[in-house]
Amino acid sequence: MTLFSHQAAEPGKPYWWEDAAPLKALPSNAPETAELLVIGAGYTGLSAALTAADQGANVVVVDAGVPGIGASTRNGGMFGAHPRMPYEALTSMFGEDTASGIFSEAQDAFEHTSSLIKNENIDCSFEQTGRIQLAWTKQHFEAQKKLVTAIRNVADMPLEIIERDAVKEHIGSDHFFGAIYFPNHAALQPKHFHDGLLAAVLKRNVQVIQSWPVYDISQTSDGFTITSEAGHTIRASRVLVATNGYTSGKLDWFKRRVYPFPSFLVATEPLSKAQLKKLAPGRRMMVETRAQHSYFRLSPDGTRIVFGGRASMRPIPLKTAARRLHRNMCSVWPEMQDIKLTHVWSGNTGFSFAQMPHVGVQQGIHYAMGYSGSGVALAAYLGSKAALRCLGDPEGKTAYANTTLSSRWYYRGGKPWFLSPADLWFRHYTDRKENRQAFADRSDTR
Repeated sequence: MTLFSHQAAEPGKPYWWEDAAPLKALPSNAPETAELLVIGAGYTGLSAALTAADQGANVVVVDAGVPGIGASTRNGGMFGAHPRMPYEALTSMFGEDTASGIFSEAQDAFEHTSSLIKNENIDCSFEQTGRIQLAWTKQHFEAQKKLVTAIRNVADMPLEIIERDAVKEHIGSDHFFGAIYFPNHAALQPKHFHDGLLAAVLKRNVQVIQSWPVYDISQTSDGFTITSEAGHTIRASRVLVATNGYTSGKLDWFKRRVYPFPSFLVATEPLSKAQLKKLAPGRRMMVETRAQHSYFRLSPDGTRIVFGGRASMRPIPLKTAARRLHRNMCSVWPEMQDIKLTHVWSGNTGFSFAQMPHVGVQQGIHYAMGYSGSGVALAAYLGSKAALRCLGDPEGKTAYANTTLSSRWYYRGGKPWFLSPADLWFRHYTDRKENRQAFADRSDTR
């Protein structure tokens, strides 16, 4: 079988880029000084720049490449701010007050970023679709029930347990044993969202400089000197780092604590309305509990399926990733076996070792990063919080300042070598174990 349609895009080009309008050319020469220099022009950095500019600060944003070419225009466009870690795990790592605060802040983050989209008139196909987290095994479903109970005890977060018989109202698949439904979650077109943020920043006369990769930051008596890879410098009173999974240069403290973790996505060829209604009758954002962390959705125009996940924990050829994601897609919907793909691409998520983001300050340098795959709504929210903290505004208070970015003795930054053995373990043990358990669970219910 030929996996790709004859109309397939060049491998590596995200589906989201197909109908993106060109933006005005950005300068690559930076000014000599800035009150606040923001490093990174993704969701976090642009949101930080918006907040700081609205507070009256003189802001300059620099990006190593073309703003948005990283994860901000490559993600799945799933919009929600609930923590990816269970409440008990967060309590164990950070204490009960911080865990409760993180769960309570989920609605604040959602409202902040959705209001930003509305107030800036960003046309990004924002739709409150709801998100459903699908249980691959009976054990996963029992864990979901415990999670819902824990959340309800600490936060006013709308969510509900979906029993197995009702799952088909949300997805046309027999392979799941239940689910959690988050009705407040939403969807957007990630490239259009980034385009809108960038346009809003430029409208405020904030300078955004492209192709200015930061190599080093040194502290001075009155602020910082930031040096590019080409040896150019900017003097700034304050610095905010927002590079997440794309941190480079001599920013070793950050590189040891947030490592690049690849995520892969594919888009199918256009499908009929009848097919799509059968596959996704609820039009939800969909994720599953398997360790493969597959996530899937209808495209914003409702013509195809966009399917992402952990095809590998390390960089692999995109065609290999496409085959693995197509196989995973067929394990959810067996009838997709003959459906061809038009796009395959990847991008770096920035993972912390705690798998939680953190907002903080290191030797006077402020930052927000480590989203660990949950950054669409949170990145804009925490970028704003980091900017407020950088400016000394008490409104910058957030429970995410009480998490940590810890390092590990075995990782010095750069290429995360430890993901290769982890990938082998996952592929040859965890993945097979989960699938065997799911098969046994289904056999028990027949």
